[in-house]
Amino acid sequence: VQLVESGGGLVQPGGSLRLSCAASGFTVGGDVMRWFRQSPGKERELVAAIGSVRGSTTYLDSVKGRFTMSRDNVKNTVYLQMNSLKFEDTAVYYCNAPRWETWGQGTQVIVSS
Repeated sequence: VQLVESGGGLVQPGGSLRLSCAASGFTVGGDVMRWFRQSPGKERELVAAIGSVRGSTTYLDSVKGRFTMSRDNVKNTVYLQMNSLKFEDTAVYYCNAPRWETWGQGTQVIVSS
């Protein structure tokens, strides 16, 4: 079981990024999937999650209306579309499959002018 994130980078405030998390060894459509982030000196926090059946999503309050989590069962990949990025969104973002106790390596997002 493996997760590989990509899509991070440097973006100006107000900009957008789309993070991808490609899974192997299991099917993302059959599992709860989550995105976390961790900033220096802070604990890792749950940003978004998508359910395994209906694909319902939940979000951290501070990203509601700006971030959208989705998945593509054909590509076996989950995404995090991040719009209207703010300085405080700067962090390393991690994909997580809780049933498999598996984390990706993380992808760095830096929001800076």
